[in-house]
Amino acid sequence: MPMISPTPGDVHVNGTLTNLSLAYQQAESNFVADRVFPNVPVTKQSDIYWVWPRDAWNRDEMKHRAPGAESAGTNFEVAQAPYYAPVQAIHHDIPDQVMANADNPLAYDTAATNLVSRKALIRRETSFITNYFVLSKWTLGSIGGSSRSANYNPADASSANANRTLLYWNNAAATPIEDMRRAMTYVQLRSGGFRPNKLTLARPVADVLFDHPSVISRLPTGTADQPVTANERTLAAILGLDEVLIMDGIVNAAKEGLAESNQFFGGKSALLTYSPAAPTLMTPSAGYTFSWTGYLGMTQNGTRIKRFYLSKEASTRVEAEVAFDQKLTGTDLGFFFDNIIQ
Repeated sequence: MPMISPTPGDVHVNGTLTNLSLAYQQAESNFVADRVFPNVPVTKQSDIYWVWPRDAWNRDEMKHRAPGAESAGTNFEVAQAPYYAPVQAIHHDIPDQVMANADNPLAYDTAATNLVSRKALIRRETSFITNYFVLSKWTLGSIGGSSRSANYNPADASSANANRTLLYWNNAAATPIEDMRRAMTYVQLRSGGFRPNKLTLARPVADVLFDHPSVISRLPTGTADQPVTANERTLAAILGLDEVLIMDGIVNAAKEGLAESNQFFGGKSALLTYSPAAPTLMTPSAGYTFSWTGYLGMTQNGTRIKRFYLSKEASTRVEAEVAFDQKLTGTDLGFFFDNIIQ
């Protein structure tokens, strides 16, 4: 009988590595929906908030007062606006047989929790795009093009001059820094004194800006060993902004069973906005997120994770719920750059 040498599979039975697994799980920091505008925890799913008029605050109405005469009078009216935070949910079921046969049941349970949590983050980011990252939502905005509008006057800071075509920012002859500063001035003028303090960029737009000559030329000189590179902090400093946020989140646009179609959130656009660091009375903001914290077990941003047993299905269900309303509360407190790169 011929001698047969053992194969690697005969002397070693593959097991599961306990110090390594592969899960393409995006970092929470990739998502910006909860960082662009302030979060407002609310105890009720729906309610109203007060809207103060802008025009009344900036009129020069004070007059000379004659001896014994009354002072000049002024007035304003307030309006109301509603919010509604619908509950949205998703779950993943873990059958008892799968859990019992798993090499590490705790890791499987954690993976299910992470899965539904990431789905909740993706839904928030998708909602952010729908509610804010669209040209038609804003009073002011520009569109990228292969040439600048013929009637575009860079020295004109009036709102009528804002809604024009700008040269694509990946063109070396483009002037993205000047474009954004001018847009900030448009917003400041239109809104009655509120200059944008945040810039939200789709990742492809950020990559173009960080390599653009108009940005690089404004950076201090580095060395061969320590080159100076553009990033969120340096761009914010150049523009005088509090923060630059980059949308690094990825969404698979394909339905289950079809070839993967990964896309960056935000496409090829950018958004300048004004918002306070936290919600306060009588302070405007381009947007607010109303998070329903009064729903049992909700966190401050309107999210809860539940884990419960389904006797009929003999499975453990891990479920994520969110309840929030992203409201555009100041259409003139933002400037949208639509498809600003090719």
